[in-house]
Amino acid sequence: MNTIIWEELTNELREGATKKGHPFHYCTMATVGLERMPRLRTVVLRKVSDNLDLSIYTDQRSKKILHIKENNRVSLLFYHPKKLIQIKIEGLAGIHTDPKILKKHWNEIQPSSRKDYTTSEAPGSDISDPDAVEYLEDKNYFCIVEIEPFKIEYLKLQRPNHLRIKHSKINNSWKSEFLVP
Repeated sequence: MNTIIWEELTNELREGATKKGHPFHYCTMATVGLERMPRLRTVVLRKVSDNLDLSIYTDQRSKKILHIKENNRVSLLFYHPKKLIQIKIEGLAGIHTDPKILKKHWNEIQPSSRKDYTTSEAPGSDISDPDAVEYLEDKNYFCIVEIEPFKIEYLKLQRPNHLRIKHSKINNSWKSEFLVP
């Protein structure tokens, strides 16, 4: 394994979770439910664990939760425009249901951001007026999705040659191989 590239990759992901201005703070998440149509959306990277599990927050009524229940294989795409680095992650998503864990994370969310998880209607529901969204005072639909990666591709756009490396998790160990960019 190229340890310099691996360290850069893991450091960039961790900074994405902890630094709001970092380009990896937002990423694109893809899911595929039973209708077999890929669905993409931007999500906020909230945490990267020591073993590279990634966490995002969402409303438990969202389509991504339905898709994860139907097919827990997901993909995340990150891009750093200044460093010209793209990271693609494939992994298995799980939904946290432990009330103690949810409460701990809920209490860490800024009060102004909590309303995102308290709408009376599910995300994606039709409304007649964007100002008419109703928020619940005593209930929330907050949940945490944790992704355990099994494949991470690193792409560095550089001259004279681009660099692409595939990292595969096999028996809890990461193996790397170079790919044609």
